[in-house]
Amino acid sequence: MSDATRLLPTSPLQTPNSLLHPPSRLSYSSFRSSRLISDSCGYLKIKDDLNSGCLKVLANLSQQGSVSAIDSSSSSSSSSPVAIELKPVLNESQFDRVVSDDDESVVVLWMANWCRKCIYLKPKLEKLAANYHPRVKFYSIDVNNVPYQLVVRAGVTKMPTIQLWKNGKKQAEVIGGHKAYLVANEVREMIDDEGPP
Repeated sequence: MSDATRLLPTSPLQTPNSLLHPPSRLSYSSFRSSRLISDSCGYLKIKDDLNSGCLKVLANLSQQGSVSAIDSSSSSSSSSPVAIELKPVLNESQFDRVVSDDDESVVVLWMANWCRKCIYLKPKLEKLAANYHPRVKFYSIDVNNVPYQLVVRAGVTKMPTIQLWKNGKKQAEVIGGHKAYLVANEVREMIDDEGPP
């Protein structure tokens, strides 16, 4: 029987186990696969339509010079960004340069790439950074990528921890053990309480 099984032609949808199933099972499987393919093609078409829409916007952008010129329905024509990516700090000397800036306040997010609350909080802080740009600079430090001495020196014991620094001294701190939007509000209050430079 094993010699006969080896001689039977198999289609790409068949496995050695599926040869034992009746043909109706195979045809159902084929129907299901073709349905999956057609669903995927529909998804690709929708995605393709979205991409062509993006291409039209980019074409208009290059012709008209700005996004605000394309969207006349928007009420604000300011050119301020929606979010600003937090700049990473990679070592102690860079941290010392960042926090010793005399002119500006600095917000530092102490995080870890495995920390779920940190991951949820970071985009909220990037939006907050856009609101305070250029008065306050925002940075992030992954505690797994910097020396442990720096983490101890900054007094970080939990993550995420958000600290406000000015003139090389820590002014305030928020430990974010709860929902990201609540932590972002606490950070906003921390910055506002510090006042203008």
